[in-house]
Amino acid sequence: MELLRKTLEGITDVDRKAAQQAQKRLDSLTKPPGSLGVLEEIAVQLAAIQGKVIPVLGQKVVMVMAGDHGVVEEGVSAFPQEVTLQMVINFLNHGAAINVLSNQAGARVVVTDVGIKGLPIEHPELNIRKVRPGTRNMVKEAAMTEEEAVAALEVGIELVNGEINKGATIVATGEMGIGNTTPSAAILACMTGKDLERITGRGTGVDDQGLIRKRAAINKALEINRPDAAKPLDVLRKVGGLEIAALTGVILGAAARKVPVVVDGFISTTAALVAHKLHHYCQYYMIASHLSQEPGHRILLEEIGLRPTLQLDLRLGEGTGAVLAFNLIEASVKIISEMATFEEAGVSNKD
Repeated sequence: MELLRKTLEGITDVDRKAAQQAQKRLDSLTKPPGSLGVLEEIAVQLAAIQGKVIPVLGQKVVMVMAGDHGVVEEGVSAFPQEVTLQMVINFLNHGAAINVLSNQAGARVVVTDVGIKGLPIEHPELNIRKVRPGTRNMVKEAAMTEEEAVAALEVGIELVNGEINKGATIVATGEMGIGNTTPSAAILACMTGKDLERITGRGTGVDDQGLIRKRAAINKALEINRPDAAKPLDVLRKVGGLEIAALTGVILGAAARKVPVVVDGFISTTAALVAHKLHHYCQYYMIASHLSQEPGHRILLEEIGLRPTLQLDLRLGEGTGAVLAFNLIEASVKIISEMATFEEAGVSNKD
């Protein structure tokens, strides 16, 4: 709990003056003001986060947290639970979509077992930080104790601090956990009061009966556990997930170190909502990568106050959308740092 407390105390506002100066520079470049749209907005945000008029982008890391969910017992997923472990092995063998897209973006994939059920994975590239082998079935009891939820949060904080110490300048969130759209929807329903019909999607592709079971499981979990919407940690531990908690820690830790976080899809944005509720300044350190097919994702983004950069009908997770956004973020840095001003280029401006 001490690491979590210190991290929350270390989160401060971004540098508004640097943002203003960055905007002034962008307006002086050889283009109509605002004509590069979201690219300019990202450049200004990065300047505010880093406290530099011309932000710098170096090492890029996607942090993939993996954990299992007891609620899978309720038939809420189209895939069996062992797929979590099998896909983590696929990540480690560089065979998944996140590996391919990270290679393209020049990003490093960091995979962590924070709560996988089953036999231990032995691989030199895997961070083994298992808090427990999957959450409990939230339909029957709280998914985690408070101590377990805090431990998972602090795993994320510790690991992101380690990556930043090694030179990471931007971090993306990714996850793997069969059944994890169910706790994500439960967190969203509790924190916003939105109707389950609006926010619960098909996840990995459940059929109509599976969707009915999923909504029933969420409803029962909320009834039994009665999480307090005003207390983010209470919601997280009762109806959340170990990998969701760890990603929340990644976001908090990065914000405390003034490092931007590129948020992936529905599950990652659920972690972002919890981080935002724990400290409202976290919002300013987040870049929303894309708008997922999951119906609750738009509501999550609106609740935090984020606008997605891409709309590609993705619903894979893993951090894939976030890594795709790395390319546009890098372009925004090149625009503000390499493009000529009107004066430098000898081009007449509108005045």
